[in-house]
Amino acid sequence: MRKLKVGDAEIGILAHMLHKVDFFSPLTVGQMEQVLPYILVEAFDAGETVFKQGAPGDAFYIIYTGQVEVWFKKGFFSLSKIVATMNPGDFFGEMALISRDPRSATVACVEATQLFVLVAADFQFVLKQNPQAAAEMDRIAARRKFNTSHLPES
Repeated sequence: MRKLKVGDAEIGILAHMLHKVDFFSPLTVGQMEQVLPYILVEAFDAGETVFKQGAPGDAFYIIYTGQVEVWFKKGFFSLSKIVATMNPGDFFGEMALISRDPRSATVACVEATQLFVLVAADFQFVLKQNPQAAAEMDRIAARRKFNTSHLPES
């Protein structure tokens, strides 16, 4: 993983992508503008792991370029299986912004990938300023966590 400089072009693309992310829909334009300076761009090589299932949840990601696969392992002795493939504009890891629970799946890059990254610690000020936005984000995160927890066993 390499950290890249975030320029004006990336900020414009990111702002457009954030408007399409239902997780951020409760935020006003002003609140989103407060978040933008804290977002980083990280580059990963094909085959590189973004994070592993069980690792601490500490950041939220939006795919800028490339593709990732989401791998899920039901139990210690079960095999991991691909449960999703994600492309530019897709997002993952939003539960880390709310709960900081351990990662529920492993995410690995299929090809060279650039991700917009928002570290959970940098996002907390937005939640403190807007309890309504925090409640809506809790609801969205709970729905996505429920979907992951009800994957079929393999």
